[in-house]
Amino acid sequence: MDYCAMTVLCIETSTKVCSAALCKDGALVEQCIEREEGNHARLLPTYIDQLLRTAKAKNMPIDAVALSEGPGSYTGLRIGTSTAKGLCYGLNVPLIPISTLQILGASAVGQAAIGKQSVLCPMIDARRMEVYCGMLHSEGLTAIGERARAVVVESEASITDNTEMQGQTVEFYYFGDGAAKCQSVLGQPNWHYIADIVPEAQYMGRLAESAESRVEGTELAYYEPYYLKEFVAAQSHVKGLK
Repeated sequence: MDYCAMTVLCIETSTKVCSAALCKDGALVEQCIEREEGNHARLLPTYIDQLLRTAKAKNMPIDAVALSEGPGSYTGLRIGTSTAKGLCYGLNVPLIPISTLQILGASAVGQAAIGKQSVLCPMIDARRMEVYCGMLHSEGLTAIGERARAVVVESEASITDNTEMQGQTVEFYYFGDGAAKCQSVLGQPNWHYIADIVPEAQYMGRLAESAESRVEGTELAYYEPYYLKEFVAAQSHVKGLK
């Protein structure tokens, strides 16, 4: 991959984990992270303020804002997107969307011992046995097949079907908040579960520098995150809001 050195403010709010990071030339300068669910709207502004203060103190002008674009939580993605777009307007810098699955893959590579010729299967919990998932080469984190799918996991074939990896016996590693529930049906010896892997903003800097897509100018106003599935609002149980 070709890399472009720059200072990037990274935002990741696609799951219950909320994180933001300042990265310089692909390396982490500082990260703020909270793993408790439901605090994104409260915590993200304080994280951004802290990181901007750090950038100013270190004389590091922000060159771009990187955003975890989804798939993931509808509410989390909306919070992250609105914050990122506001920063891009205020700082007059481009927005760099990065797949949440690719960020998960980078998090796994950064935290676990994974073979170079392996396949990564990041999974985000959807509902019941459904996950948002994709397949990545462990080297380069490039996508295999579709960039993301909503899959009901019933066997290994549920994930490898319709990809170049179907029937191959390479080592597969699956992880993310949708992975634990799949252990009972992913039983082949070349499928390995990795616990406690979450998408973290600290791994977005290098991905942002190699990203081909940037959103700026008039396109920024119309940018939407990658929900993968349409949002369906549940009926309120609060009196007067039905």
